[in-house]
Amino acid sequence: MSRLLSPVTLPSADGGGLPLRNATFLAPMCQYSVTARDGLPTLWHLVHLGARSSGGFGLVWTEATAVVPGGRISPEDTGLWSDEHTEAWRPIVDFIHGQGAAAGIQLAHAGAKASTYPALPDSERGRVPEGEGGWTAVAPSSSDVYGLALPATLDTAEIAELVTAWGVAARRAHAAGFDALQIHAAHGYLLHEFLSPRSNTRTDEYGGGFENRIRFPLEVVAEVRRNWPADKPLAIRFSGEDWAPDGWTIADTVELAKRVHELGVTVFDLSSGGIGAFTGPVGPGYQVTLARAVREALPAEGTFVTAVGQITDAGHAESILVAGDADGITIGRAALANPNWPVHAAVELGDGQEGLVAPQYWRASMG
Repeated sequence: MSRLLSPVTLPSADGGGLPLRNATFLAPMCQYSVTARDGLPTLWHLVHLGARSSGGFGLVWTEATAVVPGGRISPEDTGLWSDEHTEAWRPIVDFIHGQGAAAGIQLAHAGAKASTYPALPDSERGRVPEGEGGWTAVAPSSSDVYGLALPATLDTAEIAELVTAWGVAARRAHAAGFDALQIHAAHGYLLHEFLSPRSNTRTDEYGGGFENRIRFPLEVVAEVRRNWPADKPLAIRFSGEDWAPDGWTIADTVELAKRVHELGVTVFDLSSGGIGAFTGPVGPGYQVTLARAVREALPAEGTFVTAVGQITDAGHAESILVAGDADGITIGRAALANPNWPVHAAVELGDGQEGLVAPQYWRASMG
């Protein structure tokens, strides 16, 4: 059996863990499909996530799900800020479980990159005006590094309110039945904005040196940990590098990974970029070195690191795991094109399809 398709266990803070049928993870990818603009997941989300669940993934992450209405990337994104949202997510979670996959939710706040038009072919670009259903975005500092209308600067009272909102959303995620929770601290969104000196120019206790810039993200992690069961894995997604001389670096990421691990984070996903124009490397597996750096810095027992970024070939994914660069593989755009990516990977690696193909599809040739 290949490493990629062998069963794995996501560790949890209590020393236990979440069994998964394999080491493939569906990446969180915005669908821009909440046409009612109320943050409630729709039938589209059921079908999108359900198809990848029946397609063999070990764990399916939701799209970036906002902890408050103003934290959505676009007005058409999902949220988890009310009991109504909890109830709307529950049948989707149940369906994912019914297909043999685990359900994970990514909680997020878009910060300065909120209230933007959906990233769809026929959409406009930039900030959605308030008269069209948009709102004023917030950030650690008012900066034009994003190429958008200037955001408002958060004061300390507003920061405290957001910390609380993350904790409340974590409780709702548990109530909805999710098996794992990922804190989104990547891609130039709010937590990453506090981390990076490119976007955080504050002069109070939340800005300046490294210790101050990590303060808000650490407060969020601690609050989520208090509100999320210890027997369920708590994950975080980092932008391991800004790929800029004046930005957040992999050395910074490694140090922060150690800090959040002490707070109970056990699962780490390594992406990159998101603040300003992308100037990093490109090509298959271009972020694997970031995953390896974090993997090498954390204890082998009780932690789990996933690699992501243009990993589309099963053989390549397998080689990353065999080399010890990561423990699991997160698949994004390739899974949009092929919801049965793990099934085809199993065939390519000679593992067979047993336990991955939905019984309704057994007559299909997945080779």
